Amino acid sequence: MPKISEKGLRMPASPIRKLVPFAEQAKQEGKKIYHLNIGQPDIETPDTMLQAVRHFSPKVVEYSHSAGIESYRRRLTDYYRKYDIQLDYTEIMVTTGGSEAIEIAMMSALNEGDEVIIPEPFYANYNGFSTQASVKVVPIRSSIENGFALPPIQEFEKLITPRTKAIMICNPNNPTGYLYTKPELESLKELIAKYDLWLFSDEVYREFCYDGKSYFSVMNLSGIEQNVIMLDSISKRYSACGARIGALISRNKELMATALKFAQARLSPPTFGQVAAEAAIDTPDSYFDNVKSEYVSRRDLVVSALNKMEGVFCPKPSGAFYCIARLPIDNSDRFCQWLLEKFSYEQETVMLAPATGFYSDINSGTDEVRIAYVLNLDDLKKAMRCLEEALKVYPGKKVSPKAIGAIH
Repeated sequence: MPKISEKGLRMPASPIRKLVPFAEQAKQEGKKIYHLNIGQPDIETPDTMLQAVRHFSPKVVEYSHSAGIESYRRRLTDYYRKYDIQLDYTEIMVTTGGSEAIEIAMMSALNEGDEVIIPEPFYANYNGFSTQASVKVVPIRSSIENGFALPPIQEFEKLITPRTKAIMICNPNNPTGYLYTKPELESLKELIAKYDLWLFSDEVYREFCYDGKSYFSVMNLSGIEQNVIMLDSISKRYSACGARIGALISRNKELMATALKFAQARLSPPTFGQVAAEAAIDTPDSYFDNVKSEYVSRRDLVVSALNKMEGVFCPKPSGAFYCIARLPIDNSDRFCQWLLEKFSYEQETVMLAPATGFYSDINSGTDEVRIAYVLNLDDLKKAMRCLEEALKVYPGKKVSPKAIGAIH
């Protein structure tokens, strides 16, 4: 029998989706599952997007330009201008989701064996993208104790080797919800300039910043314009995950010309997705105001409920719609599977993402889970009740030092 490739064997399974078979079995057993494991919002997609597809007039669904439909790229410059990001449309390449943007960016900028430093926990698929590109992720640990703030720059510098070619961030962050500040990014800029590194910045959650805090883009860091690659997606912005439209953005012309060669190899991004995405640019600000208000309510409910549970700690995120919670459990993979296989409360249970998949080392994050607060408030209340009841009876529950003291 032929053997599977070494790269295929190294390719990690998604920690967000690997528990799906257990969820399907639980549903067959009649359990209702609250899906907090995946960033699939229940917010309605703007009707302008749906109408644009319904009224698509061409009689042939043609390939677009490999860099994306020109009218859409031109309209995107208007969108980014709202965030004081000044671009020419040629500095934008439309991709098949943000995932392809990251894949092409890595393949365009990095050689096999090169190293990219990424604060962890990080978006789980960065592990997969780096495997595809044959580059090495070098993690730098951020701490739940300070809400997963950017690690000190001197800690980054300790990790730089001759193989280091890039630093990658996600801002606002998935999975932690942390929003990097302008001073933090300015300090990162000095390091990028000192070692002439690439700076990859995944900024798909820019619409979701809370508590009066401001989003600042790496595209506006002066002095490293040729080093910066911004990665984007409409999936979460417009609750249009299935449209599969993203963007790779850089002012570095050589990088963009190289990326286009990879884009040409896959021909073009989805036509209907681009048609919908172009129409979405006309989405009124009121849509985002309402969505942000809803997510703030959801965040506050979830974080408050978590921190009231015995032995649980969850810092309050300032962006995106995720949080990382530390639970009094022996192993998050085991716990999340147990929730689906063995537990139910009033015939209901909750599906979470084990945080182990958001670290480069599977032995990290074993007492943490990522929660996506993407359900309505009523469902979130029930989900938090399920989790609270589950922690009371989980066989692998850790007894907190406070509880031990009470026993003695």
